[in-house]
Formats: sequence, C-alpha cells, structure tokens
Amino acid sequence: MVLSHAASDSDVSVHSTFASRYVRTSLPRFKMPENSIPKEAAYQIINDELMLDGNPRLNLASFVTTWMEPECDKLIMASINKNYVDMDEYPVTTELQNRCVNMIAHLFNAPLGETETAVGVGTVGSSEAIMLAGLAFKRKWQNKRKAEGKPFDKPNIVTGANVQVCWEKFARYFEVELKEVKLSEGYYVMDPEQAVEMVDENTICVAAILGSTLNGEFEDVKLLNDLLVLKNKETGWDTPIHVDAASGGFIAPFLYPELEWDFRLPLVKSINVSGHKYGLVYAGIGWVVWRNKEDLPEELIFHINYLGADQPTFTLNFSKGSSQVIAQYYQLIRLGHEGYRNVMENCRENMIVLREGLEKTGRFNIVSKEEGVPLVAFSLKDSSSHTEFEISDMLRRYGWIVPAYTMPPNAQHITVLRVVIREDFSRTLAERLVIDIEKVMRELDELPSRVIHKISLEEEKSEANGDNLMVTVKKTDMEKQREIINGWKKFVSDRKKTNGIC
Repeated sequence: MVLSHAASDSDVSVHSTFASRYVRTSLPRFKMPENSIPKEAAYQIINDELMLDGNPRLNLASFVTTWMEPECDKLIMASINKNYVDMDEYPVTTELQNRCVNMIAHLFNAPLGETETAVGVGTVGSSEAIMLAGLAFKRKWQNKRKAEGKPFDKPNIVTGANVQVCWEKFARYFEVELKEVKLSEGYYVMDPEQAVEMVDENTICVAAILGSTLNGEFEDVKLLNDLLVLKNKETGWDTPIHVDAASGGFIAPFLYPELEWDFRLPLVKSINVSGHKYGLVYAGIGWVVWRNKEDLPEELIFHINYLGADQPTFTLNFSKGSSQVIAQYYQLIRLGHEGYRNVMENCRENMIVLREGLEKTGRFNIVSKEEGVPLVAFSLKDSSSHTEFEISDMLRRYGWIVPAYTMPPNAQHITVLRVVIREDFSRTLAERLVIDIEKVMRELDELPSRVIHKISLEEEKSEANGDNLMVTVKKTDMEKQREIINGWKKFVSDRKKTNGIC
C-alpha cells in the first residue's frame, strides 16, 4: 500500500524560495500584513530590494564612514542590544564614553590636567551636538542679559552661508536669528571680518566651520578669534566662538598640528566633531566638548534615578545604541595618533591623485583647496553644451555616486561636483574614477548640446492654421530622443558641407 502526502499551502519545505507564494505577490506598502511569513522569505525579499540601493563604498557624496575592520564589526554586533542610556546597567559602556570624551578634549587642546575629567557628551551625530552647544550658548547669554536687566528675547548666531543645514534647524527650532555672511565667487567660506561686523549685543556666538561641506576648506578661526577679541574689548561684550569641526576635527590635529583653531584660542568655548566621519566609525556617533564646566549651564543637565542610580543626562533624545560609542573607543586605542595620521595622509595623497588627474583632462576648474578636508570639488570650464548635473547622472551608470550642486548665496550661479576621499577610497579607485569621468566626457561630446535640445523642444509647439491658438503636440520620450539625434546629425552634416567636406 502506497502512502501519499499532499503538501499544503503552509508547507514551504517543498518550494523553491523564488517559487513560493511569499515572493509571488506584492508586498504590503501601507498596512501591516495580517499573516506571518517564514523568516527565510522575509530576509530574501528585503535583501533583494536592498540590492537596488547604491554601493556605499562608491558613494562619494558622503563623508560618513563605510568600512571598518572585522574585529570592530564583531564588537558592534556584540553590543548592538545595549541601550546607551542605561548607565547603571552598563557601567563599562558609560566609562568608555567618558574615555572618548577625555581623549577628544585633549586632542582639541582643552585646558585640562592629566587626570582631569573633560566636559562633553556623545551624540547621535554632529547635528545633535550642534543643537546642544547652541542651547548652552543661548541659555548662558539669556542668564547674563537677565542679570543685567536687559532684553533677552532676540538672540542671534553669526555664521557663513556655507553652514550645514543643522544650523538652520537649530535657529528655526529654538527661535534664534541666523545671520549669514554671504559667499562670493572664488571665496566659499565665511569671511571673518564680515562676520565680526555682523556681531551685536544679541549674538550668542559666532560659528566657524573647520571643513566646509561645499569645498572642504577650513575657515580662519585664528583670525576670527583675534578680531572678536578686539571687538569684545571695544564694546564690553564677551561674544564666544563655537567651532563646527564635524568634518575637520579628526583631520587637522594629524595633518595640520600647528594650525590654531581649537581650545588654544581663548574665545573657542565648544567644539563638535563627527565620529562617523573622519573619526572612522559607522553612521550614528558625534561628540561635543566644552572648554570647561562654566561653559555648560548646570540647569541644562537633567538628573534621573529610575534606572537604578543618579544619572546626569544632557541630550535631545534618550535611548540609543551603545555600539557606535564602543566602536569609537576601538578606533581611538587601535589607531592612536600614529594610525590616524597614516589614514589622513593616505586620504590626502589619494585626493592629490584625483585632483591632478582631473586637471590633466583640461576640462575642469578645481574649486576645493589643497589644505582642508580631503575632497575634490570641481566644475566645468565650459558648461555651455553640458552641465555638471549631466556628468553626475551619467557617472551613475558606472556605479559612482558623485553629487552635483549649486553654491549658496551669493555664489549660487556656480555649480560643482564633489568627491569625498574616505579611508576606503584607494589610489586604484581614484585612478579608475578619472578614467570613467573621461569616458563620460567623450560620451557627452557625442550628444547634442543643451542648445540643440532646447530648439528641439521648442519645435514641439505649432500654431494652428484656423486661429491664433497655440497647440502643444505631446510626443513620446522616444520621439523626442529621435528628433534630438536627427537634429544633431543635421547640424554635423551642415557643418561638413560648409567646410567643403564631402
């Protein structure tokens, strides 16, 4: 007697992964499904869709770290279930965070003794760090104005127009006027002299950028400090400086140790830095440190005890993972000064390789400076036929993600491409990128220019014979493309006839 068994719909063991019913129907996009699916199917479905993301290693738009050593990856996975805020439950993790704060404060030349504890905190990134630093400046300014019996309802911050959007968020969220020093063609950072001129009695701080997002350039914090010292002496004010070292904080100490930008300058009261940029940690970690305890008003620090012990906290959020804090400590002790210096020097060398390769093409102006964050910002010498946005779009076909963007006011007529050189961007990749950019330029040279494209689109409009009504003839993308190509062929053919070539 033969026994048979009919597989039910719920028996997935006999189905191929891609023949199972779980991948043959559309997935919910707005509502949670009623029924469960096998873990293997859930993994495969999500993994397949994620393949359409760009390759993080080739994402040259981002400053954020995309590679770490396998040993650090293990530490991250081992601590991924630890909540950073549970300090009493995870005292070692808290100790590692405090060690990181101390090391970073000493790196930035804070006036501390050998065993003196620094004032600072780990954050989700530099955005949160800047919010906290800004709140400290605002509260300290308000307290002083109240004590003097003066109005305290119109605080402002002076920055350059090149600041990252988190400064605009701080100003809008916490009701602080943002006074921006406008840029100009060829000068894409804040002018210290103009900044100091904009300072008034309501200025809670001047924010200087150590490593502009636009072109990587370091602003002259030393000159800003010196000018502000004179203005404070003349007016009786005590306007301080915050340094946004999100990108440059882990670069300047190793590549430009003699550059004075940090707590060596008396008016620098706080500094933020992104651990997930050139601190060489995956996304999700930033730091803010203060010069001393007096620069962080005590009333901004909360104390809680419902997790087991008295815990001070000064953050905008509460729960967050511990893994990035642990990863930062790993990098600090694993690399040390020697290792960070080697990494930053290698990044600078690869930046030079890319810069020189682009200059040799004869097609680009280099907008970035050699001193600063290791990146290359460049623009077309001749953008009459094609634009930087077209180059960015076509590089995607080779896997590269290279952003194109316009500069802020008053240099918004300048468009640039930017390549950020990170630790995992090797010389081979730099040379390969130059080759692919040259290919893209040759391809663009063979395409109709924007002028011909515009003429072709204008020809879509025709006037009806019966009246003066303008009728727009809608054409498919393929028809438009054919017209452009035919227009280009006709243009080339006419030029050949004009030149006497047959």
